[in-house]
Amino acid sequence: MGNQIPTTTSFTLPDGKEVTIETGKLATQAHGSVVVKVENTMLFCSVVSAFEERAGQSFFPLSVDYQEKFAAAGKIPGNFFRREARLSDYEILTSRLVDRAIRPLFPKGYMMDTQVIINLISGDDRNMPDSYAALAASAAIAVSNIPFAEPLSEVRVAKINGEYKVNPERAEIKEASLEIIVAATMDNVMMVEGEADECLESELIEAIKVGHDAIKVQIQAQLDLAKMVGDKALIKREIKVAEENAEVEALVAAKGKDAIYAVAKGAHNKEDRKNGLKAAKTALKEDILAEKGEEWMEEFGGFIGTYFEKLKKNVIRTMVLDEGVRLDGRKTDEVRPIWGEVDYLPAAHGSAIFNRGETQALCSLTLGSKTDTLMIDTALDHYFDNFILHYNFPAFSVGETKPMRGPGRREVGHAALANRSIRRVLPDENPYTIRIVSDILESNGSSSMATVCGGTMALMDAGIEIKAPVSGIAMGMIAEGEKIAILTDILGDEDALGDMDFKLTGTAKGITACQMDIKIDGLPYETLEAALAQAKVARVHILGEMAKAIPAVREDLKPHAPRMITLVIDKTFIGAVIGPGGKIIQELQASTGTVINIEEVDDKGVVSISSSDKAAIDAAKAAIDKITFMPSVGDVYDAVVDSVMPYGVFVKFSGKSGLLHVSEVSHERINDVSTVFSEGDSVKVKLIGIDEKTGKMRLSAKALIPKP
Repeated sequence: MGNQIPTTTSFTLPDGKEVTIETGKLATQAHGSVVVKVENTMLFCSVVSAFEERAGQSFFPLSVDYQEKFAAAGKIPGNFFRREARLSDYEILTSRLVDRAIRPLFPKGYMMDTQVIINLISGDDRNMPDSYAALAASAAIAVSNIPFAEPLSEVRVAKINGEYKVNPERAEIKEASLEIIVAATMDNVMMVEGEADECLESELIEAIKVGHDAIKVQIQAQLDLAKMVGDKALIKREIKVAEENAEVEALVAAKGKDAIYAVAKGAHNKEDRKNGLKAAKTALKEDILAEKGEEWMEEFGGFIGTYFEKLKKNVIRTMVLDEGVRLDGRKTDEVRPIWGEVDYLPAAHGSAIFNRGETQALCSLTLGSKTDTLMIDTALDHYFDNFILHYNFPAFSVGETKPMRGPGRREVGHAALANRSIRRVLPDENPYTIRIVSDILESNGSSSMATVCGGTMALMDAGIEIKAPVSGIAMGMIAEGEKIAILTDILGDEDALGDMDFKLTGTAKGITACQMDIKIDGLPYETLEAALAQAKVARVHILGEMAKAIPAVREDLKPHAPRMITLVIDKTFIGAVIGPGGKIIQELQASTGTVINIEEVDDKGVVSISSSDKAAIDAAKAAIDKITFMPSVGDVYDAVVDSVMPYGVFVKFSGKSGLLHVSEVSHERINDVSTVFSEGDSVKVKLIGIDEKTGKMRLSAKALIPKP
């Protein structure tokens, strides 16, 4: 961009906050850069796109990285190196939100290496930076000469106390019954992702509309900024148009259409379809070679593969639209066959297999204690999470090989969607740390939804009292002009050739999470409403199939699962339970074989005791009750004489001690207490008073003896 005078524009959010977008001040050698500022939150975004594409490049190499600088919040990273390292899950999820929104708006055939980097450079405790990340990315592209269809933006919409709010503050989100991120251009919604407390379909539609209205204001600000920047932003690079050959396209259509249709109509499983299309492509090349000769093939044969893929997509889409028949023979609203099984893994605390068509998830559940919680440490957040869901997608699930390098962005994204879906139905009082692991063993469409179903079944198998079972369904759509086909439970192939990928999860009552990517312009809200209604029918159907494997939550935990109880004690006893240097609590854990955690919450001491042995928990509870026991005036206790003094005896009862004064032993006068009591004697006493200053307890035996 070169050096220039900073250019700034601004707009106002519905709640009155001003958002400014500035360019020309930072990173002027990047092809586009902006700073988005709202109050004390600032996001810096740069975009660079290569001028030459890599040799043989067959896909658009776009990378989007969102990273929060710890200095933005006045913090030093807590890792060993004390510097920002690999992206956290939150940063990966924010990167994915931006990537999925902007990727479709780059021109078809644009193959230049493009990198978008978004950094949080200043943060406060009020504003959520991910609400402005896509705005920063789009604005940076808008002020560059990189070709882009049109600006977009994203906003967070939350329903709080019955009202929809755009980009609510951090504290307000905790009260939201619905929370979504909406991405859109001036005319079209591009992406929706979020979660809710079993909301209605109509509530989700309304939230999307509220978000889109707010986005239009943000897009106009970007257009104004680009106009102020001038030709550097308004005159975009020329796009290299892919070479075309009408003769080859017509030849492929004439010779390949029937073969593709035969496979699409007759091969109802993934492997047969893959092999059938491969054979059709080979036969097509051989047919053309026989007709045109080797010299022609050398010159024009490279076009055949491209046009074959294009023809395949058109043939299948036409078949679905005209005949209402899909690749595996199903109707448009039909769910694939489902079977499930619980208690499959005998050593796990809960387990389930969920199988739908050619997609299979094996879900295992582990119950842990407070010490097993996951620490979340980002620039703006530090807390511990007691619900963990991990998703693994090994290459063998699709019959391929790939090095095992840990979870990628896709795995993180799918896990987050399943996590949000199930989290909303967890019990309000949950003493456990719960970890669900979903291993995808087969995949042909919507393994994330299989994870939701399998994870729910594993929770029920473990005996966790969830509020209601959750199922998930992936919806698709094919649209050509006036013809529209909404597809229930899409296959992997249908995802690739369709115009919408819409994942929806929820209970029989309502929606708990959604993730939607729209690949075409101008999706009417009426069509979206129809897709939501069709998805609800499928969701309820899947819940019915899940109930065949496990109709209700198990009444109890597995015999080998850790049991946990929670005690609330006065905070003054926390030190007594822990002991000097942790001596008391460590000895108690060793003697009972339990895991004991104690923390101060809301001016109280919260003690959790866990073990797979109920007797051990009871023993630990009894010991803690003894330490934290608080006698009440007027109560009667069985006591034992601990020591004898001239003025009375000290007795012990329920872990406490007190003085039974000589005057309180009997209604008659006693001159020598030793004539009445010896050490070890039993005596029944009544607590008649506690000194407010010293806490010393006064006891009486004569109060329990009828007065002569």
